[in-house]
This record gives sequence, structure tokens and C-alpha cells, in this order.
Amino acid sequence: MLWVLVALTLGWGFNWPMIKLALTELPVLSFRTLCLAGGAAGLFAIAAYARLPLRVPQGQWGRLLLMALFNITLWNLCSVYGIGYMASGRAAILAFTMPLWGVLLSAWLLKERLSARRILGVVLGMAAILLLLSNELQAVQAAPKGTLLMLGAALSWAFGTVMMRRYPVDLPVASLTAWQLLVGGIPICAGALAFEMHSLRPLTLWPAVALAYNVLVAFVFCHWAWVKIATTVPVGVSTLSTLMIPVVGVFSGMLVLAERPHWQDFAALALVLMALATVMLPPGALRAPFSRRREPVAK
Repeated sequence: MLWVLVALTLGWGFNWPMIKLALTELPVLSFRTLCLAGGAAGLFAIAAYARLPLRVPQGQWGRLLLMALFNITLWNLCSVYGIGYMASGRAAILAFTMPLWGVLLSAWLLKERLSARRILGVVLGMAAILLLLSNELQAVQAAPKGTLLMLGAALSWAFGTVMMRRYPVDLPVASLTAWQLLVGGIPICAGALAFEMHSLRPLTLWPAVALAYNVLVAFVFCHWAWVKIATTVPVGVSTLSTLMIPVVGVFSGMLVLAERPHWQDFAALALVLMALATVMLPPGALRAPFSRRREPVAK
């Protein structure tokens, strides 16, 4: 299971510069259409191989459409346009403020209690956002479009996650995720067919590799890995992978795209990591794995 956890963290973290690389030759909507279609096909194949139920229960299509709108359509549109305005590492940091928005939305819509730890996490996250936003405002354009788009992506992802808890669909997670990718990708595909068909060109090597990476690694493998981890290991352990994804995003952007983060990026990354740890890790989650270090691993 450890290799799955490590592969997920590296796969999703390394995907941020891959997105930016693919977009050098692929139009935005066409790129996401290919990713969503490939991801949905792969997850449907996995669900069918595992003989999981695929049929959406009667009366729950409305819930599925709501989830797909926020988790897939809006998230993908905002994030893929937002990354065009900023470094991939900075985009990863802003995207993973999602759990902080989820805390606020859960308190509002699910009436969950705002504990002192959660309030502290939200404050730290907001400080990181303000730090990055102030840096964008100092730019020549004085128009922080990328930051606002990435925050919109994080908010839509958080709202979709809360809706999954408030209005659940009776399907296994793999089947539900496949349906969301398929349904949420329809508006994006329609936009690509309407506006981008004339601009499609054959890809050179590295953008083609980046596209293949997005489809096979980020959408098929990483979604499968997340389902496997979330249903097998404790929440505190699975959360550790989420904490490390923006870190991998920042440093992979430096490696692949020669990005040079500013001090504000590193400071914001530290604030977001502290905020996520405060909000998501249960008390004692970091001590538990080490306290049972000598126990044999169950097979």
C-alpha cells in the first residue's frame, strides 16, 4: 500500500507542470475533453472488471449532475484556465486550499461544528491566499486573474465535495467517479467542438507525452489509487498524500519548466501545509504509525 500512496502523491503533484506543458500546443477545452474522456473510459473499465454496479439508481440523476457540475465541469474549467496565468507550483498551492473552503461550507450547509483547530486552519489558509494575491497585484497587469480562477476551482471542488456528503449517490466510488467524469465533461466537449476544432494541430513529442501522462496517470491511475487508499487505510494516513501534493507541484515545476518560485510562494506553501495539517489530520495521526512500527503488516 505504501507504493500506492507514494505513486499517488507523485502522480498528482507532477501533473501540474504536465498540464502547463500540454497547453503549449493544445487548446484548453480540447485538452480537458481528451483527459476526461480517457479518464472516464479507464475508470469504467476498472469498475466493470471489478464487477462493480454501474447503473445510476432511479431518482438520483439530479444529485449526480450537481456533483459533476462542481467537481468536474467548473473545477476543470477554472483550474486549466487559471494555470495559464501563473506558475504551475503556485496553481497547485491555491488549488489545495480546497479543504479549507470545505470546512467553511460544511459548517454552513452541513451544520458541522467549527472547532478551534479548524478555525486556525482557515486563518492560516487565508493568510497564504492574501500573500499570493498581494504578489499578483504587484505585477504590471495588476489583474490577479489566475489567482481568482484557481480560487474559483478550489471553491467549486469544495462545494461539490460537500454536496456528495449531503446528497449521496448509491454507487461505489469508482463507478461514481467515472460517471462524474463523463457527465461533467459533456459541456467541456461541446465547447471544444464548437470553438476549437479549427485550431487543433498534430502535437510534438513533449506536449504529446504530457497529454498521455494526464490521461493515463492523473485521471486513470491516480483516481483509482485514491479510491483504493481511501477505502483501505486510515483517514489520517491517506491525508498525508494530500498534504504533499502541492509540495511536489512546486518542485516539479522547478524541474520540468525551470520555474523560479518567489519567497511568497514558499511562505504560502508552508502556510497551506500547516493549514491542511490543522484541518485534516486527526489528533495523534502522525504519532500512530510510529507507535506501531514493530508490528507485522497484515496481508
